[in-house]
Amino acid sequence: MKKIFISAITIASLLFTTMSCDDYLDVNKNEDSPDYIEGYLYLPGIIQAYQGMYYDVRATAPLTQMMGTTNFSVFAANYYSAGSDNGGELWRMSYWNQGMNLENLINQSLKAENWTLAGIGYAIKAFSWDQLTKEHGDLPMKDAYVAGLLSHDYDYQKDIYPQVRAWAYTAIKYLEMEDKTSYGSKISSNDYIYSGDKDKWKKFAYGVLVRNFASLSNKSNFVSDYADSLVFCANNSFASVSDDATITVAGGSDKAAFAAYNNFWGTNRLVLTYNYFQHDYAVQVFTGSVPKYDEASGQRLDVAGNAYYPWELADKQIVCDTAVHTPGHYDPRVAVKLGTVDDPNYLYVNNADSVKARKYYGGSFTSPNGPVGAAPSFYGRKTASTYAGATHDGMGRWLYRDNAPYILMTYAELKFCLAEAYWKMGQKDNALAAFKEGVKADIEFTAKYIVENTNKTPTGGDKITKSLFTTLATQYTAGPYVDGLSVADFSLSHIMMQKWVALYPWGAQEAWVDMRKYHYDIKYSGNYPNSGNGWNLSMVDQKLDTDETKVYKGFYLAPAQVEYRKGSYNVKNEGSPCYRLRPRYNSEYMWNLASLSTLLPISGTADNYHCSIPWFAYPGDLPTSK
Repeated sequence: MKKIFISAITIASLLFTTMSCDDYLDVNKNEDSPDYIEGYLYLPGIIQAYQGMYYDVRATAPLTQMMGTTNFSVFAANYYSAGSDNGGELWRMSYWNQGMNLENLINQSLKAENWTLAGIGYAIKAFSWDQLTKEHGDLPMKDAYVAGLLSHDYDYQKDIYPQVRAWAYTAIKYLEMEDKTSYGSKISSNDYIYSGDKDKWKKFAYGVLVRNFASLSNKSNFVSDYADSLVFCANNSFASVSDDATITVAGGSDKAAFAAYNNFWGTNRLVLTYNYFQHDYAVQVFTGSVPKYDEASGQRLDVAGNAYYPWELADKQIVCDTAVHTPGHYDPRVAVKLGTVDDPNYLYVNNADSVKARKYYGGSFTSPNGPVGAAPSFYGRKTASTYAGATHDGMGRWLYRDNAPYILMTYAELKFCLAEAYWKMGQKDNALAAFKEGVKADIEFTAKYIVENTNKTPTGGDKITKSLFTTLATQYTAGPYVDGLSVADFSLSHIMMQKWVALYPWGAQEAWVDMRKYHYDIKYSGNYPNSGNGWNLSMVDQKLDTDETKVYKGFYLAPAQVEYRKGSYNVKNEGSPCYRLRPRYNSEYMWNLASLSTLLPISGTADNYHCSIPWFAYPGDLPTSK
């Protein structure tokens, strides 16, 4: 019997079809499921679907060592088989939740000459597909919404990238056109990002282009083919933190009509309860405690008498250092972005000495127990989170709060993209200026979502006041790691590691893009790392921190031969770290397997497909054979 392959994309195509003119007039054919709805009514559902990106942070944050996890441990281990939908939410969001709803919004808006709405639709489409291809690599694009197909051919990333840019440029074109439509509150009431502000949406579209170009910064033709365009788009994108792309979340905690009205990371959803925790690498970066390793043995160099920093620290820290009582050496973002069990009753949240004295611990890849101590939850307790009882976490804190917005893209992030482009172009002064703006923008962004605990009881909230944060941040930016940093001491590591901090942890997908394009700082010769040239079955050969070309100081993969990183990957990885997430299982592996199997250079059905290096991380084009 002939097997018929039909993907989730096909199902969406069959369920949602573009209406003819006659259908447009006959809106009451089906009272329970109208045949036609106005374009603006698609908008709120399309936007709220972006919570799916936070679902996949559960996979990408462990891959970037932002988080450890006891839940998505397969991703922390860089190996997972094609038997689960975990890590497939962005796929589902793009093809299904937004899918034909977004296509209908765009097509109906074009037909009605609703240029503003069409422009918003194209900007959303460009953003979603940019994220989708970066996470999964090759995708069904041309066949995605072709009705009647029983299988969908894949397009390679080299063809998807220019299409994403074309959608973004189309968005800008429509947003710049005179729109004679009288929308009233139709867009503003349904747009949970910019409330219908077309100028901000245009900046958003330029921001998508910046991100797209930035992911190509390590390709051999970046400076000649992409850098100037990135600079132009950055200068036309976000101008301040007020332009940040965030989605309003209603919240309501246990009083909300539906749990999904709360932020995915809030206490009410029980996602970050104690299954996810800060990785020890995150603690090292945020506290300026990246250790020094013996280059011969890979062991850390012990220091007696210091239980908190029991090893000698690297001579050059990139973000801050442990001289916290010297003004400018303490980065207050650690008190907001990371969790600590210190000051459980919020008694000293406005006392600088007490805040600086707090201790932060990070976990391993799959356990909260790290090399020094145990990581707490993101709410600051070593127990499962709860929003009820005598001791609880309330509504949570910062971005881990029931009513915190979802973050899509920030001004700070785009400034770091610009700084990296200038660096690659040899314009170090411009790179340093953009870098400093990026750090200051992330500090402003961080402060914006601080929620103080005013009751001084263990019921959630941030463990620093906004006023103290601002004071310490002013000292930090005036210090040696920001304004005091000279061109002579400035490096690519400063740009990329501060960008990593700015993306923590909401932007793990983009941080993973950066780590993959720099190949996890793997030591190799030739065009790209491969078996025998960067790794073998038992180890990954990574650059030491003393190597000037190493980007992420202190970052070592699990099979690197340094202390606390002397493991190995699943034998099916053939020694390689993960370079892409597999497509959603219930879409492609169940119903589109024939098309998936044709992919090169590694078949989508191979055990190590997740190790296939995507086009954006190659210096040139992909190999055309296995």
